[in-house]
Amino acid sequence: MRPEIAVLDIQGQYRVYTEFYRADAAQKTIILVNGSMATTASFAQTVKNLHPQFNVVLYDQPYAGKSKAHNRHERMLTKEIEGQILLELIDHFAAEHVLSFSWGGAATLSALAQRPRRIEKAVISSFSPVLNAPMRDYLERGVDYLGNLDRDRVGHLVNNTIGKHLPPLFKRFNYRHVSSLAEHEYGQMHFHIVDVLRSNQQCYVEAAKKINIPVLFLNGEWDEYTTAADARLFANHVQHSSFSTVQATGHFLDMEHKAACRDSRNALLSFLTPGHHQSRPRYNYVQGYHALAI
Repeated sequence: MRPEIAVLDIQGQYRVYTEFYRADAAQKTIILVNGSMATTASFAQTVKNLHPQFNVVLYDQPYAGKSKAHNRHERMLTKEIEGQILLELIDHFAAEHVLSFSWGGAATLSALAQRPRRIEKAVISSFSPVLNAPMRDYLERGVDYLGNLDRDRVGHLVNNTIGKHLPPLFKRFNYRHVSSLAEHEYGQMHFHIVDVLRSNQQCYVEAAKKINIPVLFLNGEWDEYTTAADARLFANHVQHSSFSTVQATGHFLDMEHKAACRDSRNALLSFLTPGHHQSRPRYNYVQGYHALAI
């Protein structure tokens, strides 16, 4: 399963590395939005869950992954800018669906609030409108470690908090990835976290109120940082919202174990393709990729 690879120019300001997994029989295209500092590799298992039922698009933010070498990194990107990049990619690939993970939910909500005409359904996973006590503690420690370029502590922080339920091999890849990021990536991560800590979480609610398509909010039962209960607060603001909780799993959902992978896949396909038969799918469970997202 080899993707079509392209580096796209976004309004003459950014270069974005993309991977397009084409499926000849697929009638719809879905674009996946990374968590903070994650790369296309983080969605390896999700691609296997969605392809070949869908054409699947992955991309790296301008400051990360394989986009990094094509950009100058002269200014920090806000969630609104990331939302605009997503809108451009939706148009370029003529995508009907979007799926975000963790911090990618902020940019996705920003984009969906613009009511892109092509998008029919969206999935927001591992995200909530509430900055609860565990998440605030995690972010405050993150600001400290990132500000001091303490690579070792940043790597361990991710694995000991939101990544606590990941398999050991994933944790090793996670640590290696996080502790070897470029200084500008640490700066971008620091900028994101400070923005989250300072901003009124009402901005997510205001964006949600403008969304006019069906949205599935998908969270892990054991995720204490973006809880399933907190995600359900979106029900008051997204007119066509539904919710699914993946049992016995944490923040990283389909990466944590085979049952979570199966349940995540069934939740996605049941929402995106009504009438989907939840048979036992074939698995090629991936444990060779980092899974960072904040």
